[in-house]
Amino acid sequence: MFRFIKIIINAFILVLAIIGFNAIGGQKYVEAIKVNVTNFIQHRAEENAKKIGNFSNLHEEFQIDNTVNLLGYRAVIAEHTTTGQKMCIVDSGKKPLLSQDDIKSDGLENKLKDLSKKFKYQALSFEELKITSRGTMNIYGKQAPYAKFEAKVSKLPFSDVAGIVSSVQTSDGSEKLALSVNENKKYSQLITDEFFKDVKEN
Repeated sequence: MFRFIKIIINAFILVLAIIGFNAIGGQKYVEAIKVNVTNFIQHRAEENAKKIGNFSNLHEEFQIDNTVNLLGYRAVIAEHTTTGQKMCIVDSGKKPLLSQDDIKSDGLENKLKDLSKKFKYQALSFEELKITSRGTMNIYGKQAPYAKFEAKVSKLPFSDVAGIVSSVQTSDGSEKLALSVNENKKYSQLITDEFFKDVKEN
């Protein structure tokens, strides 16, 4: 009985503490902290992105979401805020994950499947992948080949995706792998082109 009363008293004190916290503007304090943390993370991502390229000319509809290390490779992940389309640039240094010749080759599907297995536990896992078309796009101020693909993926809220993969060599001799992916019916090459044309070298 005493234990039950103690639990009731503790719960009552907790409720009073929450009411008091809110009465002195605690909710606004929590919101302010949340905004500051979000701004800090965003600023940090933008600062880290500068190591891979100049993203300062991006249209306001694009946002740098994160910078990550994938098996020792640095990557920038961005999003088109209206459609949720994701863009990614991976700096693979002097040893390319995929070269421009790979992008143009008939064996690209197998190379992409092998690459997907390499990143299986850190990124998306692609299945039933097929190349649907090819072209070129502007990235880092250069024309680079790309291949458009459709696939089924894991680790996303949807399973059917479409996108492109491209590779470009920058003036420092390093190879950059570029990806753009969205839900199959929502993928837009126009959004991809708009993002990558504004990515420049530092």
